Amino acid sequence: MNYEGITRSTPAKGTVRTLRQQEELPLLRDHLLRLDRGSRHDRFHGFMDDSFIERYAAKCADDGTVIIAYIEDGVVRGAAELHPPDQSPEALPEIAFSVEARVRRQGVGSILFRKLIAEARSKGYRSLRITTGAQNQAMRALANKFGANLTFRHGESTGSIDLKQQPLPEFARYAIATPADSMRAMMNFNRAYWKLLLRMYGWGRTA
Repeated sequence: MNYEGITRSTPAKGTVRTLRQQEELPLLRDHLLRLDRGSRHDRFHGFMDDSFIERYAAKCADDGTVIIAYIEDGVVRGAAELHPPDQSPEALPEIAFSVEARVRRQGVGSILFRKLIAEARSKGYRSLRITTGAQNQAMRALANKFGANLTFRHGESTGSIDLKQQPLPEFARYAIATPADSMRAMMNFNRAYWKLLLRMYGWGRTA
C-alpha cells in the first residue's frame, strides 16, 4: 500500500466516487499500472509486473471488491479498495490504498480513508484488516491515525481497525468529495439549522 505524506501542501482538487460498473474497472488497472516502481512495491509488498496488475484489476471487477476512486480530469489518481471478508485469512474485510506521486501531499489519502470507513460501516462490517510494507512509514502513520493497531511480522505491518471503537469524527462526515453527497450534507445542515431556529423562537410548538 502506498500513501501520500501526512503533511499536506495543497488541497485536492478532484472528486471521489465509487467505481460501480465493471466497464469502469480499467480505470483502476490503468491507475495501478502508472504507479512508479517504489509505489508498486509498497502497494503489493513486492514488485509485480504489468501482467499481474492486469489480472488483479480483472479479479477486483468480479469478486465484489468495492473501489473508491479519486479522479482528476476523468483519470483515477488514487484508489481505496474494500475486499470481501471471504478473501482474507482472518475472515475480515481487507482494505488497500494507492495514490500516484503527482497527487500526494494533497489530503487524497485521508479523504479515501474516510470514505472507505463509511462504506464499510454501511455494509455492517465491525472491523477491517490492513497490511502494509514495513518500510511504508507514511501508510503506517496514517493507518494509526485512523485507529489501526499494527504489528510487525514477516516484513509486513499487519493490523485491524475496530469500527465500533473508532467512531467517525464529526468533521469527516462533511469531508465528502462527490457532488451528490455534498448536496445531502448541505440539506441536512439547513434542516438542522431551521429546527434550532424554530425552537429558539418558540415557533412550531403545539398549543
